[in-house]
Amino acid sequence: MKEYKTITEISGPLVFAEVDKPIGYDEMVEIETADGEIRRGQVLESEDGLVAIQVFEGTSGIDKNAFVRFQGETLKMKLTEDLLGRVLSGSGEPIDDGPAIEPEKREDIVGAAINPYAREYPEEFIQTGVSAIDGMNTLVRGQKLPIFSGSGLPHNELALQIARQASVPEEEEEGDGSEFAVIFGAMGITAEEANEFMDDFERTGALERSVVFMNLADDPAVERTVTPRMALTTAEYLAFEKDYHVLVILTDMTNYCEALREIGAAREEVPGRRGYPGYMYTDLAQLYERAGRIQGRDGSVTQIPILTMPGDDDTHPIPDLTGYITEGQIYVDRDLNSQGVQPPVNVLPSLSRLMDDGIGEGLTREDHADVSDQMYAAYAEGEDLRDLVNIVGREALSDRDNKYLDFADEFESEFVDQGFDTNRDIDETLDIGWDLLSNLPREELNRIDEEFIADYYREDAVEEEATAD
Repeated sequence: MKEYKTITEISGPLVFAEVDKPIGYDEMVEIETADGEIRRGQVLESEDGLVAIQVFEGTSGIDKNAFVRFQGETLKMKLTEDLLGRVLSGSGEPIDDGPAIEPEKREDIVGAAINPYAREYPEEFIQTGVSAIDGMNTLVRGQKLPIFSGSGLPHNELALQIARQASVPEEEEEGDGSEFAVIFGAMGITAEEANEFMDDFERTGALERSVVFMNLADDPAVERTVTPRMALTTAEYLAFEKDYHVLVILTDMTNYCEALREIGAAREEVPGRRGYPGYMYTDLAQLYERAGRIQGRDGSVTQIPILTMPGDDDTHPIPDLTGYITEGQIYVDRDLNSQGVQPPVNVLPSLSRLMDDGIGEGLTREDHADVSDQMYAAYAEGEDLRDLVNIVGREALSDRDNKYLDFADEFESEFVDQGFDTNRDIDETLDIGWDLLSNLPREELNRIDEEFIADYYREDAVEEEATAD
């Protein structure tokens, strides 16, 4: 290991040093300050005679008298099954006062891309216990399904609810009992949010099956760029070597992208849209595409990235690029939140592109697809009629239109609004859907098979509602 004392420039999170031999891209670096403190860094750029190093713990206190040592290897994650129940920093170091990690192996955090030919198509239903997701935008094992939210909305509560409640009913029925684990990667969150997460994990016992990576808002931005890679490397190890079904929750991807922009500005790169690096699409794809299943392996990696859309704008580069790469999105809605709906999921712009493959007979229930389509159509019509009522008043509408207006209100209050502590299985979710649809005239159910109407439609529901009126 060669030691240099050749720092020429310090710019934001970057340190530039002269070298007399070729240095590898992404190589790990130790920087020792004049008072003996050791900082870790990573080579971001390597040219003839000059390297740019991003420093994880920040560059304050580093000057031109500091020593630079190149480690000759890339950043690796220490992996062991004993990581479950541990809380780590954004760079993978224990921060829970527990023992040091004794790894079974060490893996490069960049990971190897899954061979497309070896990928198994995702089609096993994951039950989150949240009706707006299970019933209308079903999550499938091996999928990447982001949550699009806004500043101040309860996306963290929704993430915690999913982390607590997620299960694979098919395997539970068969008695296979594959282990379920949650990897939680927090980037740039406040100390208050971190305390909320940890309190919930400890209160519900979810920490025992979880690995938590915690990068706070006052931690260096550079560390944020490695946090999701640490989390995903751990997830791949548990899934593909220890046969766990792993749910990876990453929050907040907006903070991750801001860190990319900050580093890009320090490197004086030519910016892309709204100042973000032109390679941000590639960078996000490297993270999101690490979800999936591999043929011959029992485990799986399912991703739920969370991002807060700046200005609630879904055309902003971060949600825009995320939407291209992932298989749908769940929208957390500000209007529903202001009405007290919990969780405030707006099912109309939400989408799960793999839903059709993960529902139906043998997976959820034979009537699932038809019920979902009919509720979506009825709720959309009710939403349109709300706009009309604001203009002409409710008295000007027909009886049929009034029924759709009532359906939209009941859909939000009974189907979507379930609270953050209620866990509904898929049968309960679909039964609530049938209760709502039975308030519509039978002839309006034009998206449901007659056989299902005969089995599930409640003829007395319309009469009960008329009596109540």
